Order: sequence, then C-alpha cells, then structure tokens
Amino acid sequence: MNWFHKIFRSETSEPKEIIDPMKPEVHEHLKNNMKNVSNKYLIAGLGNIGAEYVNTRHNIGFKILDFLAKQESLSFETVKLGAMAEYKFKGRTFFLLKPNTYMNLSGKAVQYWMDKENIPLENLLVITDDLNLPFGAIRIKPKGSDGGHNGLKNINLVLNTQNYTRFRFGISDEFKKGQQVNYVLADWDDNEKAKLPERLELASEIIRSFGTAGLEITMTSFNGK
Repeated sequence: MNWFHKIFRSETSEPKEIIDPMKPEVHEHLKNNMKNVSNKYLIAGLGNIGAEYVNTRHNIGFKILDFLAKQESLSFETVKLGAMAEYKFKGRTFFLLKPNTYMNLSGKAVQYWMDKENIPLENLLVITDDLNLPFGAIRIKPKGSDGGHNGLKNINLVLNTQNYTRFRFGISDEFKKGQQVNYVLADWDDNEKAKLPERLELASEIIRSFGTAGLEITMTSFNGK
C-alpha cells in the first residue's frame, strides 16, 4: 500500500479520501516536517577577516569555532562568502561558518548557507560578542533584538526575523566614554587571555549540546555559567 495512503487512512475499515501529496498545502506540510527533523546545523561565528582582527574581542565568534575545529582536528576551507569546516557528531552535521563579509554584512553569508544546505531557522546558532555581559558570561536565547550589535542587525535584516538562536559571549564594557570601537577591536588583556581556554571549552560544549540535546536543555544547562 502506498505510504501516503497509510498516513491519511482512517483507523476504521471505511476508506477515506486519499490526500494528494502534491497538493500545495500538503506539500508544504511535508516540507515543514522534513525541516523539523533536519540533522544539519549552521553555526555562524561572527567576526572580521584579516590578521589584525584575529585576537580581538569582537572576533570571539571566529575564536570559538577555531577552538572547536582544533579540538576535533578539522580544517577550514575557503567557500563562498566565508570559511567553513564540517563537523560530524552523534549523527548530526555542524557547518561551522566564519563569514568573510565583515561583521556588518554577516547576514549575506548566513542566508546563503542556510539556503544552500537547506538548514531550517531553528537549526541556526549565531555566536557573537556582547558588551552588556561580564567577560566570559554566557547567554543563549531563542530570539531577541540586535542589542546594538551590527552583525546581528544585518542578520535580522537579511533573514527578516529575530527568531533564531544566538549565543552571546560577554566581553564586558570596561572602556572609557567614546572608546567602544577601540575596545571591541583591541586584543584581550592578560587576565582575559588566562581565562579564555576554559570559556572556549565551555563554548564548544554548548555547540554540541545545541545540536544533540536541543535549545531548551542547552539554555538550562549553560546560561549563567
């Protein structure tokens, strides 16, 4: 028996109308169900390309993905609109993306790779720095405003939604008035450098948890750590 007949058949012996899977409304329903069970995830770490930005606070998204890639002996390859490493873990495939569009145009790369790999919005995780959190503090949220972050602002604009998961990594706000740009584009201080490895390890765990345990458990397990 055709499997679509089985799905839409009544449990009684009386036959019911067979639903055509190619009808637009049915096709869309099935498409959405396929998205909901996708085992592919896009992990977009935000930052700026160029040697002068490698160790800056604003590039924590890149740094986290670099750390995970090194842990797992992965290599980044130059791809359209960025650099990417593919990480397979417990039946999931994580596309670790470092956009090369510079921070203010991050949405272009995120949208392109979501479309190319058919990754649903709920499987997108965007990693950013956050001035409003103490150094190393972690906040994972299922949606929200851009909070003044230009990378998130552009992603919101391109995706036309704020309803995607973001992982904010605190960089604190220890700068004098008018020095915000210099602060976020400066290197970590010695105290921060000493503490970074432990926070990067935790960030790697968060990425794995997002894809395997799900958003709710990940937020409960890691927010506030």
